[in-house]
Amino acid sequence: MNKIYIIILAVIVMSGCKKDPVVVGPSDKVSTGSFPKSLNDLNTILNPAYGNLKSIGLYGFELMPKALENSVHAGDAQYNGDAAWNEMTANNLSVNNGKSQNAWAALYAGAGACNITLEAADFYEKNYAPAGQKADIDAVRGQAKFMRAFYYFQLETLFGEAYIKAGGVNEGKMGVPIYTEVPKNVESTQQGRASTKQVWDFIKQDLKDAAVLLDNKVWGASEIGRATEWSAKALLGKAYVFTEDWANAKTTLLDVINNSGKTLMPYAKYKDAFNGNTANEFNEESLFEMNIDGDNKGNYGPWGNNPNATTLNGVIWSPYILSLTGTETGSRPLGYGGNLGVHDKNVTRFGYPLGYYTLVNNPAFDSSKPPTPANPAMIMDPAYRTAATAVRTNKTADPRLYVNLVQPWLDVLNINWENGAFQNIPVSKPDYLAGAPNTYGWGFRKYAAIDYHLNMVNYDKWNWYFLRMADVYLLYAEASIGSGDGGTGLEYINKVRRRAYSLPINSASARDYTSLTAATPAINDPVLGTNPLRYERWAELFHEGHWWFDVCRWRLGPQEAAFYGTARNLSTPLTFNEAKSYSWPIPLTEFNANAKIAGQQNPNY
Repeated sequence: MNKIYIIILAVIVMSGCKKDPVVVGPSDKVSTGSFPKSLNDLNTILNPAYGNLKSIGLYGFELMPKALENSVHAGDAQYNGDAAWNEMTANNLSVNNGKSQNAWAALYAGAGACNITLEAADFYEKNYAPAGQKADIDAVRGQAKFMRAFYYFQLETLFGEAYIKAGGVNEGKMGVPIYTEVPKNVESTQQGRASTKQVWDFIKQDLKDAAVLLDNKVWGASEIGRATEWSAKALLGKAYVFTEDWANAKTTLLDVINNSGKTLMPYAKYKDAFNGNTANEFNEESLFEMNIDGDNKGNYGPWGNNPNATTLNGVIWSPYILSLTGTETGSRPLGYGGNLGVHDKNVTRFGYPLGYYTLVNNPAFDSSKPPTPANPAMIMDPAYRTAATAVRTNKTADPRLYVNLVQPWLDVLNINWENGAFQNIPVSKPDYLAGAPNTYGWGFRKYAAIDYHLNMVNYDKWNWYFLRMADVYLLYAEASIGSGDGGTGLEYINKVRRRAYSLPINSASARDYTSLTAATPAINDPVLGTNPLRYERWAELFHEGHWWFDVCRWRLGPQEAAFYGTARNLSTPLTFNEAKSYSWPIPLTEFNANAKIAGQQNPNY
């Protein structure tokens, strides 16, 4: 049905408005009607290529909180009533897993929107475009090619059989089906799986084309979220790293570093760059981000009559604040409670050196007044609080711990909670951990609501970074190391680390790693403890949807499962099957719809 819908959509878009009610199904040919007739029409056709990013199956809702964050154990799910969610946590998916199936369908829908745009651009240029508009049409083509590459990048890294390694290893493994044009009939929707090399070559060529088509294109303030030449080159550099083509990766990424005009934002901005402060959007570090308007168009997040109007990830990973009576029991989530908290192992992975806290009677409690968050009967042990405050002040733990997470009792959130008045209310453990010994109970801060309640507005208000310069620096470091230039690699790792400690990024510091095997902040961590490149990618890009792909391409699955050990929504210890789990299964729905993919499932599914 999805494929038939794509054909119907293509016919409608390419044929324009018709009064004939008989034409309601797929046709063998696309009409050469009257749409698009203007550049505005063409941009209208392009817009779904961007808007599709906010679909329920992608960044609108499911992909991050219900799939990737469980797969890498950034989150620890309290809720265990969703079998597909539990499978993600266990890294043991079934072929009818709803989260992977919805991602597959949404990614191909996005790629299909790009193909429609490219054909519409050709049609418009041939039939209606006035002289002198070629550059504008090419800019549309460039965006469509960038977005198509973006969708196929996601498809290949999630569903491809294996990553290409240096020297061409795995080039003949199974990639994903490639559609280069709008299907004109049902037969043309039947595509077998291309090889991994074919898919990556397709991605790279689209990005090269996009960079040329968008060369020197500068968007006005009302169009600032559109892809640019540097978006394309950054993703191209990433594609080279992910296929271990170190020489091309270095050249491409260095071009971005030297010529894009982008750099790392200062730490003060960085700490406040993930929670909806509009002053920080499209900043000096951002290469491509998804624009989120603080308006759900009357819907509940991505659902309703405008399904891609906004996103609602934060409703799942919301932090908690103290109850109305100042207790952890009955603490209040700033979204939909009881779903997904922070896995405790992430706290020590950022280098937090203290154990668990206890509650003690509040010596300042005023018994003549009712208990409230400002007058709690019990508080964090003051000695622990003093030690925890010193960890922050002295930067004993990685400062990015406090960019990403909020700490019970020490962090205070300014919440418009009751009667329209803002109140400073301490962060709490989730109510389901109240009284539980040996738990940290920290909450998410990055990409979480920290100054409003999501259930009151039903939308996220923060833009989502897909590509930023910290990622580029670390990719360039990896490419340099891969090509034998460890010194340059170490320097670019240290640039990212210096920013985390609010230091000048281009000057050596006492915080620098002295070697590629130096100790990192990660405590008792056999995966990241003596690997600065891995640690910096984990810490810098935590909770941004990148770590799963690093785990898969570096084949860290069993080590990560052993490090995290357990998950709240599973009754057995975490394990990882290297023979299958680095690739998600091709959904059963695809086998039911696509005869040419028969016998091409990923191994061991």
